[in-house]
Amino acid sequence: MSASPATRRLLAAVLAAGALVGAAALPAAAHDDDRRDHRRHSSIVIGDVQHESRGRGDRALNREWIEVENTGRRAVNLRGYTLTDSDGNRYRFKHLRLEGHSSVRVHTGHGRDTDRDVYQDRRHQIWDERDTATLRDDRGHVVDRDSWGHRGHDHDRPNRHH
Repeated sequence: MSASPATRRLLAAVLAAGALVGAAALPAAAHDDDRRDHRRHSSIVIGDVQHESRGRGDRALNREWIEVENTGRRAVNLRGYTLTDSDGNRYRFKHLRLEGHSSVRVHTGHGRDTDRDVYQDRRHQIWDERDTATLRDDRGHVVDRDSWGHRGHDHDRPNRHH
């Protein structure tokens, strides 16, 4: 049984409309997948966290830190990467090449930046007892996130203990 020319034209129009809708939705879905894939496959991750150190002054502020690790073999330039907390405090990495299988501690207080330690130059603690650290690359894509102190909310890293 053969379809009439009118039925074939209608079917072709429906298929073309469906293809347009699918093509329009593809970039948004692909963008979301790229963001997830980038985060899942990044060699740059948040390592250990030392929050809310006791005391006052730079010594106490420098005992508060977030460790950023390069788990891969190749060096990564962290220039433009950002580290933020739940309150929106942000640290932007300047010139730092993180070698493969190495880490850097981002201290809250003041000090001289080295390959192993960098300083935010803040006067107050920022990492609270309940907080989330978010690491983004130089394009703003989330590469890792770590939460602590939130019962049942540490969904990104459920088996971590600080």
